[in-house]
Amino acid sequence: MKKLILFSLTVISSFVLSQRFTIDTLLTDQISIRAIQLWDGKVWYAGTDSKFGYVNIKDRSDKKQITLSDKKLQFRTLAQNKRSFYAINIESPAYFFQINKKTLKSKVVFNDNDATAFYDAFKFVDNDFGIAFSDPTNSQRLNISQTRDGGSKWIHCNDCKDFPYLEKGEAAFAASNTNIAGVGNFIWIATGGSKSRIYRMKNKDCNWKVFETTFIQGTSSQGIYSIDFLDENFGIAVGGDYTKQSDNVNNIATTNDGGQTWQIQASGKNTGYMTCVKFRPKTKGKEIVAVGDQHISFSSDYGKTWTKISDEKNLYTCEWLNHDTLILAGKNKIIKLDFLNN
Repeated sequence: MKKLILFSLTVISSFVLSQRFTIDTLLTDQISIRAIQLWDGKVWYAGTDSKFGYVNIKDRSDKKQITLSDKKLQFRTLAQNKRSFYAINIESPAYFFQINKKTLKSKVVFNDNDATAFYDAFKFVDNDFGIAFSDPTNSQRLNISQTRDGGSKWIHCNDCKDFPYLEKGEAAFAASNTNIAGVGNFIWIATGGSKSRIYRMKNKDCNWKVFETTFIQGTSSQGIYSIDFLDENFGIAVGGDYTKQSDNVNNIATTNDGGQTWQIQASGKNTGYMTCVKFRPKTKGKEIVAVGDQHISFSSDYGKTWTKISDEKNLYTCEWLNHDTLILAGKNKIIKLDFLNN
């Protein structure tokens, strides 16, 4: 295993309502990380070159990295239930790796050998039900793989007749493992490209519905990159155009009816392309953080207005540890942002 070079960088900054925060670097390595999970006081990650590992949030010297395959696989998904982590590589064939949380022993529990397999996101909505989706084959429907027994058996559908047809040029982005969300009885998937829409399934019954949005769309690089839901009604979507990252028109939207209708927010008045969005815990949806390749941004009014709070670059994904601590990861690094009491 390559020796990891660790250092700590602390930055004090101020932003909305004179709040302050520090940024500490937890891990640096030659790796691109687009999916993380938090468990047992550690940040768990999967990334490029088959790498999977963790770093302890309180003790950076406590870290471990393993190689899941001797192939140079690229991971952009990571999910977990009580017993295991799961990661899927983006290329075909797609291997579903199961990693035991106690022993860190891994095994492949499922293969998707479709020639066009490219898994965009993966989520366990409870301990038993997990769902992952891949870009479409010739059927023009997203390919859905799911487990209902905690990961032992997988059902793969490369022509799910219950899933609505995609428009020509419509697909999904493997950007931050967050264009899928699940709360209560609902699961949502967001797409982009020629059309940027929201797909919703209720009660795990595979009865999908699709809803239009007025989000930026039309080319292969435009659309929704990340969604988050506070409850079964209130949600937020962010994205834009990753080839024109300063463009900031129609790239943020919120819903109050479970994804059926969407209202554009802060069009022309935000920091541009965003790859990951998360509601801040214990704020009832009022406070939200979003990450782009060029910034960290914050909203304190349910997504209506946004302020750039950091110029930290090359971050792709984020997860709240608690109300005061945000974990972020991206190109060659994992960092921790701690909000300070005034």
